[in-house]
Amino acid sequence: MILKDWTDEKAKAFGRETLSFAHDLHERPLFTDEGLAAALEAYPRARLGVFTMGEDPTDWTTWRKGSADGLSGEQLLEAAKTGRIWLNLREANLYLKPYADLADEVFAEKEAMTPGLKTFKRDVGLLISSANAQVFYHLDVPLVSLWQIRGVKQVYVYPPKAPFVGEEALEKIVLRETAEQFAFDPAWDAGAQAVELVPGRMVTWAQNAPHRITNGPMLNVSLSMEFMTPQALMRANVIYANGVLRRRAGLRPRLAPGFGPGNIGKLAVARGAKALKLQKPNERVLPATFRLDAAQPGVVLPV
Repeated sequence: MILKDWTDEKAKAFGRETLSFAHDLHERPLFTDEGLAAALEAYPRARLGVFTMGEDPTDWTTWRKGSADGLSGEQLLEAAKTGRIWLNLREANLYLKPYADLADEVFAEKEAMTPGLKTFKRDVGLLISSANAQVFYHLDVPLVSLWQIRGVKQVYVYPPKAPFVGEEALEKIVLRETAEQFAFDPAWDAGAQAVELVPGRMVTWAQNAPHRITNGPMLNVSLSMEFMTPQALMRANVIYANGVLRRRAGLRPRLAPGFGPGNIGKLAVARGAKALKLQKPNERVLPATFRLDAAQPGVVLPV
């Protein structure tokens, strides 16, 4: 068993509340230095997310994309150990067989332990990040669980409602009019749930809950597992439909849970709007503003 302290109570709250679990993934050789370097070497370089960032948690515009052309997997790992770097191997389960096998194992166990749970659109991402690096305040459209493998990080989870995120702001993110990162007020920490993740701990939270992450003073390795359930997909489509109705019909729709008649109708609106391409997403493509130095992998150089 991967999860060590799953309970019926946690199963009932899964996907709706912030929950923490124990796991044993950190004990696997997949996450040794050798295993991580091999994953970095095999993962498609064009898809690798290489980022650096500032230290002010309110200044998310300092999140910058870089390139790592010409660096080996070992050099990339060294960059994370010695620099201020965040490496993101999104959908590692689609490109690396060990991670595909891991995804099958994890989600099969989740579904077996949670009556009625059905997951799809699975994205298992490998995150390798530097000491004291951070991820700015943002939210995700799917459900997310974060599994700590190496190092220590602090995760701050905020309720998915105003003032932390309003319904119109949520619509803009789902419609891809704006980035998932947005303005953060440090006063909101009073309403956050702070979770310390150490190796062998996992945290999951309610769909669309804003969150931010700060690393401890050491290399961090985590797995980010994004997925959908029928309920989560319905919620995403209702938010999408609300955004369309607000923009196209001048209505003021409200977000409600469940599979009631109103939401079924909004599902049809969302599907129709997508088929007709009524909403054109603002494709936010970050340009590469730095490159990693092969001679000194932790050093950031201008492009």
